[in-house]
Amino acid sequence: MRMWKKIKSVAFVATLALGLAACSSSDSEGKDDGASSKGSDYPKNNITIVAPSGAGGGWDLTARSIAKTMNDTKLVEKAITVENKPGGGGAVYIAEFATKEVKNDYVLMVKSPPILINNNKAEGNSPYGYKDTTPLAQLTRDYGAIVVKNDSAFQSLEDVLDAIKKDPTSVTLAGGSAPGSMDHLVGVLPAFEAGIDPKSVKYVSYDGGGEAIAALLGNNADVIATDASTIATYVKSGDVRVLAVSSAERLEGELSDIPTFKESGIDAEFTIWRGIFGPKEMSDDAKEYWNEKIGQMVKTDEWKAELEKNGWASEYRNGEEFTTYLEEQDKVIVELLTALGMQK
Repeated sequence: MRMWKKIKSVAFVATLALGLAACSSSDSEGKDDGASSKGSDYPKNNITIVAPSGAGGGWDLTARSIAKTMNDTKLVEKAITVENKPGGGGAVYIAEFATKEVKNDYVLMVKSPPILINNNKAEGNSPYGYKDTTPLAQLTRDYGAIVVKNDSAFQSLEDVLDAIKKDPTSVTLAGGSAPGSMDHLVGVLPAFEAGIDPKSVKYVSYDGGGEAIAALLGNNADVIATDASTIATYVKSGDVRVLAVSSAERLEGELSDIPTFKESGIDAEFTIWRGIFGPKEMSDDAKEYWNEKIGQMVKTDEWKAELEKNGWASEYRNGEEFTTYLEEQDKVIVELLTALGMQK
């Protein structure tokens, strides 16, 4: 099926970085005094990392893990704080980041595929994308998950799809991103592959994965599409059940017994990368500084502990490699949205 080929491309391109996971943009290792190796006085001030969503989602957890690791290891001597700025599945803050913070070396942003999706989709389109930033590094990869409340009558992904086929209005799908964005795409891919018009699926958006989970637990949604890593805690507590994940093979850890889309009869995959960005007109000194520091950070035991705690797979690309990857992914996302009739 043509759609399968497009989705397969997303996963294939994403996995190209596995051989790069041990690479670093800098040969220097260990901790230093926090100043650039070339004698720059950057950073003079404290740094803010923005998660353009509410608390509890993948962006928030990624931003806090970076800040914690950098602060705990003293790789960066200046304090790093995290701010949550939700709205429009990340589209609201990127407008501010691309305009008001365009030269601010002291504000960074965590993002994932919505930086491409929101810029390329027709409905709720954002005029700003990755080209309005300075990509600094890709850090992790994750996968989508189709989730229900623990007492839901749905026992499998097939059950959900059968209910939607019978009456699309009877099932409310929710996610932590805007219509046409990442959670929405993860949620409607199985429907599309099952021959259901994705436009007929009832989708409600929330600002971040945390709010989507709250909607599910509060009986305001029947099913949610979210990040596999962020749902593991709720699975462990017994609040939710995961029906399927969008990975090529079964995941490890808390979700090891959850079938993949393919095992559920849906021949599709979707990989979620996460990375960190600087403003478009970031100074050369700041770019060099962060390329070096992030390259050192991903080698630390502290960062590896954060990966394990959050159930993330490491997938590191430095700024140059990440920019090339984004160029490739942008083309794949356009193909994906076109197949779903959602492209601008």
